Amino acid sequence: DCPGKEGIGGKKRNLTLLRNKLYMGQRRRTEPVVESTTSAGDHGNLRRSQSDRTEYSQKLQEKMAPQVVSSTPATPLEEDEEEVSRRMMARRVKIIAELMQTEKDYISDLDLCIKEVIQPLRNMQIARFDVDGLFSNIELVHQLSAKLLSLLEEATTDVEPPMQIIGEVFLQIKGPLEDTYKIYCYHHDDAHTMLEYYEKDEELKQHLRDCVQSLK
Repeated sequence: DCPGKEGIGGKKRNLTLLRNKLYMGQRRRTEPVVESTTSAGDHGNLRRSQSDRTEYSQKLQEKMAPQVVSSTPATPLEEDEEEVSRRMMARRVKIIAELMQTEKDYISDLDLCIKEVIQPLRNMQIARFDVDGLFSNIELVHQLSAKLLSLLEEATTDVEPPMQIIGEVFLQIKGPLEDTYKIYCYHHDDAHTMLEYYEKDEELKQHLRDCVQSLK
């Protein structure tokens, strides 16, 4: 009711309204700036992100390029698979031929031993000379070796190299080989001891020398 008080209250309200207007005006002036700044920042970040990805992609391609080049053989032409197969087959044929030649030589040696040593000593019929004990079952070894050679020749004669299967030959004769050589090896030490004893007997030693001379 007091005019003075109304004046004071009105001034306060006016100051409050003025303060609000100033705040709103300041907000309207600053908000576009903030929005513009934020928007520009987002686009800047987006542009930088795209640029980074492009740069990364380029660097990645540069790093990958040497690997692609290095994966290429140093030689201008790769070795032909057919050439490798041909060389391996030629080597296989050579090994089989060497195996058969070795078996032939072994059989020849056994044949000479039987004809020039064992049979003459048997024909002498020396009572104190045990021919079978000295040479064990060497004649069976000769027969088995001849059988092995025959099977090898059968598997390779008139047969194309890729079709020459010799492993089956050894599997087929595996049992007889084991049985025959078990006997020969079992008596080997006894035969060696027997030979040393015969060499102390001058008469028997001379018979052995004659046989060796006949072999030579």
